[in-house]
Amino acid sequence: MADDTAYVPPKVWTWDKESGGRFANINRPIAGPTHEKELPIGKHPFQLYSLATPNGVKVTVMFEELLEAGHKGAEYDAWLINIGSGDQFGSGFVEVNPNSKIPALMDRSGPKPIRVFESGAILIHLAEKFGGAFLPTEQPARAETYSWLMWLMGSAPFLGGGFGHFYAYAPSKMEYPINRYAMEVKRQLDVLDRRLGEAEYLAGDQYTIADMATWPWYGALVKGVLYEGGEFLSVQDYKNVQRWTDQIAARPAVKRGRMVNRAFGAPESQLHERHDASDFETKTADKLAAAKEGA
Repeated sequence: MADDTAYVPPKVWTWDKESGGRFANINRPIAGPTHEKELPIGKHPFQLYSLATPNGVKVTVMFEELLEAGHKGAEYDAWLINIGSGDQFGSGFVEVNPNSKIPALMDRSGPKPIRVFESGAILIHLAEKFGGAFLPTEQPARAETYSWLMWLMGSAPFLGGGFGHFYAYAPSKMEYPINRYAMEVKRQLDVLDRRLGEAEYLAGDQYTIADMATWPWYGALVKGVLYEGGEFLSVQDYKNVQRWTDQIAARPAVKRGRMVNRAFGAPESQLHERHDASDFETKTADKLAAAKEGA
């Protein structure tokens, strides 16, 4: 294998230069806010502060699925957090999520507001809030749901921060990390493909929060949307993952959920903020642009 770098780590690491790559301007080795900025609060019981990355899509899909299932109490306001501009380091956001990562949720449905951060925790919180929606009450399906949800929470960083970073975002291509993480992601895809060859959904015959959490990452990967690394990883070989991906993508709530807080891609797929169900018809980026031109 080629020697990609002659870098020798110092005895003690110091933050004396940018890390490089696409997200260098927001990476730092300390926590806490960088500026004062309060978060907006809308009219609904749930206030979501997010961006339509895979982690953000998990939660907006959950909200839209709850509403589709008739849970009117799941109405929510979704506010756009631009992580490229450092919105996640504003004082208000840090109060909701001290880890400065999207998504972050304020549950104002009760007498005292509750903050919930980390996407998996938000999915569990909402499922329990609405009587076990998309979370089986009987065993072994309940344990299977939790197991696959935790599998995703542990696996996705190897796909995102590992393969995705070195394949798509690092300032230079390096053989060792790309090969290392490509091998791991293909192993993960094989895990999913084997499971989905024996069950319709990850937890069995029910669509659950485990599917909602996993689909935005691995579904986007096998469709060549995530990092455009599909051909490199031969994603067409994972037939069961492809079947599952298409099945979930066809759900109306999933189609809506992936649009919320989306600020990239085709204008008609972007709904920067969501405050009412009618926003999908009237406030996508293309419709707002057309209205502005006609004003």
